Amino acid sequence: MGNCVKHNPLRTRADVERAAIQLIEPLVPLLSEGRARLNLGDTGAVYHEDIAEMEAFARPLWAIVPMLAGGCEGVLPIWQEWKTGIINGVDPNHPEYWGEVEDYDQRLVEMAVFGMGMALAPQEFFFSLPQEAQRNLYRWLEQINHHDMPKNNWTFFRVLVNMGFIVCGLPHDEARMQKDFAMIEEHDEGDGWYFDYFNQREYYTMWAFHFYGLVYAKVMRERDPARSAAYIARAKLMAPDFACWFDSSCEALPYGRSLTYRFAQGAFYAAQALAEAETEAVDYGVMKHLLLGNMRSWFAKPIFTRDGVLTIGYGYPNLHMAEGYNAPGSPYWAMKAFAVLALPQEHPFWQAEEKPHVTPLLTRQIHMRMLVQRSEDGSHVMAYPAGNRAREHSHDEAKYEKFVYSTRFGFSVCKAQKLLKDGAFDNMLALSEDGLTYHPRYGCEEYEVREDCVVSVWRPFAGVKVTTTITPKGEWHIREHEIETDRELHAAEGGFAIARGRNGETETIETAECAAVIAPWGVSAVRNLAGYESGVVVIPEPNTNLMTPRTLLPTMTAVLAPGRHLLRSAVLGTVTGGRALLEHTEE
Repeated sequence: MGNCVKHNPLRTRADVERAAIQLIEPLVPLLSEGRARLNLGDTGAVYHEDIAEMEAFARPLWAIVPMLAGGCEGVLPIWQEWKTGIINGVDPNHPEYWGEVEDYDQRLVEMAVFGMGMALAPQEFFFSLPQEAQRNLYRWLEQINHHDMPKNNWTFFRVLVNMGFIVCGLPHDEARMQKDFAMIEEHDEGDGWYFDYFNQREYYTMWAFHFYGLVYAKVMRERDPARSAAYIARAKLMAPDFACWFDSSCEALPYGRSLTYRFAQGAFYAAQALAEAETEAVDYGVMKHLLLGNMRSWFAKPIFTRDGVLTIGYGYPNLHMAEGYNAPGSPYWAMKAFAVLALPQEHPFWQAEEKPHVTPLLTRQIHMRMLVQRSEDGSHVMAYPAGNRAREHSHDEAKYEKFVYSTRFGFSVCKAQKLLKDGAFDNMLALSEDGLTYHPRYGCEEYEVREDCVVSVWRPFAGVKVTTTITPKGEWHIREHEIETDRELHAAEGGFAIARGRNGETETIETAECAAVIAPWGVSAVRNLAGYESGVVVIPEPNTNLMTPRTLLPTMTAVLAPGRHLLRSAVLGTVTGGRALLEHTEE
């Protein structure tokens, strides 16, 4: 079956409904005998395979529920399969029972969509179940009120479950809800922005905190008007800033963790439409363009198996970049983008004409601790972060702390921190004591996001201090590193990793002044402005880059004696400027 949605134009409500069904239909033959589990592969996660199969079953419900709420008749045969699975999954006497949960259990995550189903489509999702199944579902979900969870976006899962209880007239834990609401408020940074676990800033602001808050506002607007209004107001404030993360073809910035959720990138705009949180800057036409355009960009990529199942990865199947909590069914969190199917055909969202968001060329996003630069033609968006950091996630230095992130070139994750080809140190200054094992920026001692540049102070080793200033200049940017070291260091300044292509398709430059790759699909270059000694085009290990499996990486290198040094370079990544732009360095 392969990429079954590739040729879907994704312009109308009927197109979007068809896309959701096309994504779920390949899963139906893979359901277990009792229909309560899905085995989508043999790769492992930090939780047991039984839980991974329950997760895989639950995540398509993020699309099934809004289709039920929106009266999409095409989903009814699929719903009958999942309905059977729910009946059996919550039955303690059935062999496919989902089990008793524990503190910090992955199944607590998956409970959220059941709460949304009970709230958005109570008759179809809950009251159509046999009464014993209703009691079993309530008892199984109610476990969430008796277990600890991380103090992050997970808190909203319990809110959604209790919201479902309220709508269906079932007992709920009001005291627990109030504690959860208080925790959510602790994560509000102002201006519509939230931070997540360990003070992280990433897509969890949009596809978690805001998404769940907007679903809550949709359901609870009359029951809890003040809180619903606050969630909507925050979303309206954040929406224009987030729109800057999408380029003119609606490719979104690959940044942070959980990127295997792919088209969940646009789910915020689905929830914004669902809650009718339209603004002058981000009206229904803009929401529609960002949501559907992002889906179109994803469905053109090789992200499915031959049987039409979503894979772990980003621009292609890639286990190497995944987190430990990415099981075979995890990518189906992307189905949150279909929340908009709860809206009827006559809703203004579906009647609106798509239109691009009018975005400044450079925006300072202080809560995300980054500058976001847009190319003149809008075809390329680059983000320059400083001061953001994550913990406990695979490759977190690559996912949060590179000098620049790109909608066109993505970023690379290392296979080992030895040798430049293993490290794939794109858009990093990597430093080494022995010329074999390299260390990029990981953790900023100080940082500042100014109007025109970002500054960070970091220490790769004891006795080594680096002050880095990054200044965007259109599709170029200037990097300046002031280095104080008490020992000899090997320095490697990586540019954008660019698709390698076939032999003869690319031209490479390796001189003391420049390292560059010129290809029909773009140009990547690093120019020596001060301090570097030679240029080299590194051939990284395959499958290190998120966007393409084989890359080339222009890199400037130097050996630094003990003392103080200034390294300065101009870095280019472009998909439209070609050789002419390479020959025009902006300083």
